[in-house]
Amino acid sequence: MADQNALQQAIDYVLDRVQAKNAAADVIANRSNNFSLKANQGELDEYKVTSGQVIGVRVIKDQRTATSYSESLDLASLDLMVDNALTNTQYSQQDPHQNISCLDSQLATIDPEVYQLETATVDEKIALALSLEQGVVSKPHATSAPYNGFAESDSHVILANTQGTLCSHSERSTYCYAYTLYEKDGKQAMHGGMSSGRVFNQLDSSYCINHGYDMAQALLDGAPIASKHYSVIFTLSALSSLFSAFGMCMSGQAAMKGINPWRDSLYTQVANPLLTITDTAYINGGFAIKAFDSEGFATRDTLLIGNGKLQSLLHNSHTASYFGIENTANGSRSAKGGLGVSARHTVISAGTSSEAEITAGEYLELVELQGVHSGADAVSGDFSFGASGFLCRDGQRVQPVRGITVAGNFYQMIKEIEAVSSQLENDYNRSFYAPKIRFSRLNIAGK
Repeated sequence: MADQNALQQAIDYVLDRVQAKNAAADVIANRSNNFSLKANQGELDEYKVTSGQVIGVRVIKDQRTATSYSESLDLASLDLMVDNALTNTQYSQQDPHQNISCLDSQLATIDPEVYQLETATVDEKIALALSLEQGVVSKPHATSAPYNGFAESDSHVILANTQGTLCSHSERSTYCYAYTLYEKDGKQAMHGGMSSGRVFNQLDSSYCINHGYDMAQALLDGAPIASKHYSVIFTLSALSSLFSAFGMCMSGQAAMKGINPWRDSLYTQVANPLLTITDTAYINGGFAIKAFDSEGFATRDTLLIGNGKLQSLLHNSHTASYFGIENTANGSRSAKGGLGVSARHTVISAGTSSEAEITAGEYLELVELQGVHSGADAVSGDFSFGASGFLCRDGQRVQPVRGITVAGNFYQMIKEIEAVSSQLENDYNRSFYAPKIRFSRLNIAGK
């Protein structure tokens, strides 16, 4: 509580300083505690405890905007932070669309699932970290667990502005992971599993161990397949990576900058009618639950694509003012940065196809993509990634596949959807929710 009071006092001081200079501002103050463990050859290789605080201000004066931050709350540092921001406004371009526009917002994230009481001891956490590595290397042909660990964090954020807004948010999260290096007959394969939760007892360490091991073992004998077009189903983590690489197409900020290919596509067909995507503020168990965005506006659900038609982009007050449309409350800003936009929970709606319909005939199941962001051009939509997975037939894996390249165009790919399953799943980050989606024809370069 003392730390929280110190943050609040620093915020009040900064806002008073800014108003004394006839400027407007919003301030974000963040305090966090982090704890992580890693094992190597049966011993703890990392035991790291960190804590920190940062306060950042976005100042607007004479329609010019600048930001500055400080990791110290002493008055001299806060004075310097405010002075730097005010000085830097003189060198920024005038922009009548960027304002401190959230009035008198008094929101707090009160969902009890977001900040739960942790009862596990440090010894229990150490035992879990050691068990991750031991669980892997005790299995046949698992020579090591080169990446493994446990981590937890808790954070508290206060947002306030010169328009009477004061919002607060606290959250706790934890995760663990383990990768298996599997070696047999001169061949190697590696894969991992991750589990996340709000508190320690929600973690599933056996899943991390067994999923990574089983997948590495299954992929060991993988080889390239014939080059041609295949129907493809991505595992959820791979699909999440793919969609995140092209997330710019949902950004009102990218549209404002003129680099969003969907800038002029509102209410037009951009995808197969089977595709519906919503940016969802609250979903049970989600990791992006927050009562307010980074400007203080109440978070809300936004339909982005409905039955294949683009219905909205993600906006903050700046981009919404620029386009003269409604703000979707997707403002995103850290204490150290400027105002942007970001999604909360990306939810692709379930379809009507059964598992048997989704997996009928021949298709590729891709479980791992390499170089996703370096191999993707978000403006043109073109992509080319290394990939691993399985050639499947009627829901059964026929042979493992490695050493292939999957290539295509994202904006064309989402128009060529064959089927969407009726079962919704979530990735380990708990921010991407989707059913199985079968894409009709992606170019696979193999042998």
